[in-house]
Amino acid sequence: MKEIIGDQKLYVSFSGGLDSTVVALIARDVFPKSQITLVNVCFGAYSYSNGLEAVLLLAKQMGLRLFFVQGETEQENLMYHGPNCNQCTKNIKIGKVKEFVYKGIIASGANMSDSWGKTGIKFLDGMYSPLLNLEKPEIRAILDYYNFKIPKVGENSHREGCKFKHLLKMAVNNQYHSRADVISNEIIHDILDQYGYERDIANVKIIGPLSKNIALINIKPLPPKEITDKIIEVLKKESSIAETVLVDRPIKLDISANPGIVNNSDSKYWIKTGRLQPEFAFPIEINWIRSSNIKLWTFSVIGYSF
Repeated sequence: MKEIIGDQKLYVSFSGGLDSTVVALIARDVFPKSQITLVNVCFGAYSYSNGLEAVLLLAKQMGLRLFFVQGETEQENLMYHGPNCNQCTKNIKIGKVKEFVYKGIIASGANMSDSWGKTGIKFLDGMYSPLLNLEKPEIRAILDYYNFKIPKVGENSHREGCKFKHLLKMAVNNQYHSRADVISNEIIHDILDQYGYERDIANVKIIGPLSKNIALINIKPLPPKEITDKIIEVLKKESSIAETVLVDRPIKLDISANPGIVNNSDSKYWIKTGRLQPEFAFPIEINWIRSSNIKLWTFSVIGYSF
């Protein structure tokens, strides 16, 4: 870090998750605090309600300067064309930080668990990824070394607080498609917190054709029936959700995808094992369907079966 950054200003793209927090902690050991600025891209309703408090708390605990930039509109425009976390990270999260930066280096938490880490590019065009060659267990070990705790945002303390990743189809109507995603992924955590239920995974995936929102409830480990019944009861009251389903066994997803994805085995493998499976409570299988919708740039989960 000393070699690459020197006496330049360091701007940490800061989500408040595991990876960016570890980057900030290491940077704090290497440079004067006055040389470091944390920059958080705020996504409004698509961030969990406790995300802002977590980011503010972490910055205060580390004694580092923090700035916020807004990215909600850009995220909506991108997700109109289907789920696209990679482009969101590259063009919006990093892009908005680049707009903010003045004469300095941007550090990200990219590592071997994400697509940027697979590129092997550690420093390019003012973007630096000090954790690039590390896996998640190593990064968690660094956090443990600092004896530092990260508040839980979203599913757990090691994941970013982005709700939009759970909308597994095009966000064509923000008052319908996006609303179902935003509301349901607040409800599930509110109820689990009320019961004090510890979980490794907890999310509601919004799938189905554009005319119908189906809510797939994923919780691992599976809670007692009393809790899941309560979640289903509350979700059924939400007008934007037509069908509510508890994922309590292996599931098959019908996925309509851009021909470029359907014809590429690597892309299909990444979407299944890297993008979807880690956030489902049970094993998934996929029935791939070639889409003729030119507005769909990525994929859309249009149905399911057990």
